[in-house]
Amino acid sequence: MDKALPVALMTGVGPGTGAAMARRFARGGYRVAMLARSPERLASLEREIEHAHGYPCDVTDETQLDATIAKVRGELGDPSVLIHNAVGGAFGTFMEIEPEVLQRNFQVNTMALLYLARRLAPAMVAAGNGAIIATGNTSALRGKPRFAGFAPTKAAQRVLAESIARDLWPKGVHVAYVVIDAVIDLEWTRKMFAQAPNEFFIKPDAIADEVWHLAHQQRCAWSFNVEVRPFGETW
Repeated sequence: MDKALPVALMTGVGPGTGAAMARRFARGGYRVAMLARSPERLASLEREIEHAHGYPCDVTDETQLDATIAKVRGELGDPSVLIHNAVGGAFGTFMEIEPEVLQRNFQVNTMALLYLARRLAPAMVAAGNGAIIATGNTSALRGKPRFAGFAPTKAAQRVLAESIARDLWPKGVHVAYVVIDAVIDLEWTRKMFAQAPNEFFIKPDAIADEVWHLAHQQRCAWSFNVEVRPFGETW
């Protein structure tokens, strides 16, 4: 294993955006630490992507997360890029959802970002560079009726990311938030929107390219709030 290569740690590495980002960063010369709850999915991606390593982990469990980060550091080194892509979601009005659902989603979306940033940012600050990027969606900007169990946690995630950015930017660490205003092109979304044209969907590879760009922006032109959507999307 070449420890001269930089390390990117990603949460929520599933078959769509997470896998696309793992491929993009591996292709760009990173060793990628992929975190997800499914060992089988991670093992499959490990076989497919060179320099990608799977770490089964529930990011809401601090003890488990600490053990995973220690393992990543021991095997790969300190991550210079953190991408928080894990997401907890649910549909229902405020009267329909169970309060426990909102609490669980808050742990995945917001608290996990706090846990990760607190543990990984100090090494980035010491090195004088690094990037922390959280992926979100339009629920971070508005509360629709049936998103009561989800939107409050994404809004909190975005504001937390902004607080982290205002602290870390002057210390040389780039923090950014990506709002994905689109239906991601996946097998199950294609079935759900079977009549939709191709331009209705956003490609995971396109999201990965934008995240890559954010992680490598020049310091004189950093972005925080970034929105990506298909050209035909109404907004």
